[in-house]
Amino acid sequence: MFRVSEHEDFLSRRCVWVNGPVIVGAGPSGLAVGACLKEQGVPFVILERADCIASLWQKRTYDRLKLHLPKQFCQLPNLPFPQDFPQYPSRNQFIEYLESYAKDFVIKPRFNECVQSAKYDETCGLWRVKTSSNQSEVEYICRWLVVATGENAECVVPDIEGLTDFNGLVMHACEYKSGEKFRGKRVLVVGCGNSGVEVSFDLCNYNALPSMVVRNSVHVLPREIFGKSTFELSVMMMQWLPLWLVDKILLIFAWLVFGNTEKWGLKRPLMGPLQLKYSEGKTPVLDIGALRKIRSGEIKVVPGIKRFSDGSVELVNGERHDIDAVILATGYRSNVPSWLKESEFFSKNGFPKAPFPNGWKGEAGLYAVGFTRRGLSGASSDAMKIAQDIGKVWREEAKQKKQTIACHRRCISQF
Repeated sequence: MFRVSEHEDFLSRRCVWVNGPVIVGAGPSGLAVGACLKEQGVPFVILERADCIASLWQKRTYDRLKLHLPKQFCQLPNLPFPQDFPQYPSRNQFIEYLESYAKDFVIKPRFNECVQSAKYDETCGLWRVKTSSNQSEVEYICRWLVVATGENAECVVPDIEGLTDFNGLVMHACEYKSGEKFRGKRVLVVGCGNSGVEVSFDLCNYNALPSMVVRNSVHVLPREIFGKSTFELSVMMMQWLPLWLVDKILLIFAWLVFGNTEKWGLKRPLMGPLQLKYSEGKTPVLDIGALRKIRSGEIKVVPGIKRFSDGSVELVNGERHDIDAVILATGYRSNVPSWLKESEFFSKNGFPKAPFPNGWKGEAGLYAVGFTRRGLSGASSDAMKIAQDIGKVWREEAKQKKQTIACHRRCISQF
């Protein structure tokens, strides 16, 4: 039975019964699940808080961004990239691919539908997904719920002493488009992941004066080795060699290409790059030319921040630098804990508790896609598993319904 407050809330909302799963998120992961469900003949609804598909790519990425991995490792199920696309498609080409993907599989998300909460109702054995849109509220009732909001739903803004008192421009990397408006300016880039390194590199190309904060150790690998993608070589080697040995080989190649990066302020972690990626989700930096700028001094590497003041920053080593702007390349996080009322499948950090490859399926019709820390190929793999799992139940129940109807007709005729 519903409690009185729940019953009143239930009646105050427009309720929609979904004859199939509800997918939360219309990024690449959500689109992949939708396409695979289409193949299984299962209807679905995709809810998206933004006004477009892949809003992270369309609205929160910089202009020069390209896929870090070759296109064959980034394609979604059942549709390869166009042959005329380069090996590393640009941001705009990837968006074009995703829009073609949605069009080809006739995927039409419900945009501007922000999920406020999703809760499993044990009384009726269904999921109740509450959304808000343009001052209206809708409750979707469904049997299956697919969480496809991904690893990068919300940007992380660190609490640094004095940052609010800094009188220059402060922005997160998700707002950065290009270095055009930073020409000749002293810019502090906080963070040394792929975003921080590429933003620093882009700033150099616009004659800005970037300094990059490297607080912790970081792995930098060449994007290609002997003309082959480093990632592709890693995948090939892991078919025959243990992970630790593949890491050793990659680090030897990196040393041959770069030398000792520690002398430029880039100390390597004790754990290997792939082991670190799969265990902690820390992606190695794939160099596209930034290391050359670091060697030449065009990109300065500085240690951690102690505090900001009006127009300067004080570092942990006691140095003080005058700066004009701050770009926070401090990453993203999952937002699942803020709306999914469930604690068995997802942990507090918004990732499934079960490690790869078992983090795609929970209890009571709950699924997750895009949380493998293995990029688009991991999301595609999970999407196919989810669609096959739901499709199997869907077909079995459809078969039972036909048998029930046939039996019922025979009974009537006999009667």
